Amino acid sequence: MKVAATLEGAWDRAKGQSITENWIQSGTLKPGMVVCANNDEMALGAINALKAAKIALTPGTGVVVGGVDATSEALAAMQAGDLAVTVFQDAKGQGKGGVDAALDVIAGKTVADFVDIPYQLVTPANIKDFLGAN
Repeated sequence: MKVAATLEGAWDRAKGQSITENWIQSGTLKPGMVVCANNDEMALGAINALKAAKIALTPGTGVVVGGVDATSEALAAMQAGDLAVTVFQDAKGQGKGGVDAALDVIAGKTVADFVDIPYQLVTPANIKDFLGAN
């Protein structure tokens, strides 16, 4: 994958939309490309811009959009065929992992330097496993 452009969208839907509009208007973003957003809000903004420009949200002939967080609104966009992928960050698992590590420290046990609670890729193929997770 070749990175064509990057901009900071401040985790904001309106900024994600504005950035995407500018990329479309300048010719930086073209069909066949991918928008990778660091959260679902910016991804949803990109989707708004692409739809307004009548650019398909499909691989190859359109633009593919991915986000992070697996919010309910993002999952709805995925079900509608607009969002290609998102990433579920297990907040409950992260909290439990942190509390368990703290309790182990208090009990005098050795705790790993890094407690890994893996992210999980959400796609249309496994979305049913994540509906209602957040």
